[in-house]
Amino acid sequence: MGNRELDKTGNYVITIGRQFGSGGRALGQMIAGRFGIEYYDKKLLGEAARRAGMSQEVFERNDERMPNLMGSSLTFTMGYGQLPWYNGTAMMTDSIYNSLTDVITGLADTRPCVIVGRSADYVLRDHPSPKVSLFVHAPMDERIKRIVGRADKEHEKAARSLAEKTDKLRAAYYNFYTDKKWGDAATYDLTFDSSLMPMDDICDLIAAYIRLRFGIEPVRR
Repeated sequence: MGNRELDKTGNYVITIGRQFGSGGRALGQMIAGRFGIEYYDKKLLGEAARRAGMSQEVFERNDERMPNLMGSSLTFTMGYGQLPWYNGTAMMTDSIYNSLTDVITGLADTRPCVIVGRSADYVLRDHPSPKVSLFVHAPMDERIKRIVGRADKEHEKAARSLAEKTDKLRAAYYNFYTDKKWGDAATYDLTFDSSLMPMDDICDLIAAYIRLRFGIEPVRR
């Protein structure tokens, strides 16, 4: 069964928000492979950096970080217009966000793809291409196992600290730039606890949802 919405561009986008250590990146790669489409995570940063005329290192340091509104150049001047209380760091972070927005929109204009993080679901909220937004979460103990297992950290205490810090930064970034709440089920089309089923089975469910909603068939199982 086809879908008229899909026929407008031939493109579709699957966006994935994720708690750190929940396996969102692995799931995104699996979905991309299942449908034979491109996968974008940190690859977005290089293209966005090029467009902004900044180094990729700067983008990586500020990846999914909200503007720092409390820097040394902050003033409490009241008024409207160009937000005079913004400091240079905040404006740079906004520039990074805007560059990423341009890249994400450009991808949705030109190809089917999976995009992880960077508030892509919100960036594309008014884009005409069909979209499916996902959020992946898991209990902290399960995330710690994954973090240690993939050697991001050697010890459980450090893994927990990294997960908590990263989630806090991601939530602040998402909540600052959107009118939604990071991780809230109402924000997304589908949410998954990745600890409850094997990733292959979760991917099967997502593939079935996409097939039923848009008439798009996977290219492989």
